[in-house]
Amino acid sequence: MSIKDIIKDSVYKTFAGSSGLSFWEVGWVLLSALLAGLFIFFIYKLFTKSTFYSKDMNITIAGTVVVVAAIMVAMQSSLVVALGMVGALSIVRFRTAVKSPLDLLYLFWSISVGIICGVRLYTLAAVLCIMMTVLIFILSKIPGSKAPVLAVIRAEGCCDADAIVSILKKNSKNVRENSVVMKNGEKEYIYELFAPDRDRITEEMSKLEGFISINILSHSGEMRA
Repeated sequence: MSIKDIIKDSVYKTFAGSSGLSFWEVGWVLLSALLAGLFIFFIYKLFTKSTFYSKDMNITIAGTVVVVAAIMVAMQSSLVVALGMVGALSIVRFRTAVKSPLDLLYLFWSISVGIICGVRLYTLAAVLCIMMTVLIFILSKIPGSKAPVLAVIRAEGCCDADAIVSILKKNSKNVRENSVVMKNGEKEYIYELFAPDRDRITEEMSKLEGFISINILSHSGEMRA
């Protein structure tokens, strides 16, 4: 048999399909993907904030590991199947809104583990799961600086703006004026400030001539120190 015939035979087998994986090997691939998916499921449930936690999202992340591993096994069986998979997956569009950026991390983690299990690198999959767990645990323990709050103050035109700023600076840190809007003889001041003493600010503001109302708005976000 010539080299040309060998190459033709090799190409034919690639297109026709010859994965070389036995029933038990395929079973081990899917079992390892299942265990990895369950592991990621519990890690996601443990470390995700209750505000952003979604059981449906968690099930999706865990199931992605098994699905991707099965796809990898199918792609190894035939080049035709591999090209068909690529074509089918390339037209898929996901439009579900992601509540937290960390969900993207878990999705990429599950896809990566599924690919690794699909090519039977079980040790690498286990090491990746352990390293990701350690990384998430350490970074979750690092405290973040609280974001500033916004003080929205409404007052009549006769109200002393300097007195307002003086009260805010006395009871909070890093006071910064964002905007001033005047409408129908009333002014609306918006200030950005840190760690306000809300009760004291409200009490002292109420004593100012022309003062109408104050709203202090905050959120659960964080900022870098």
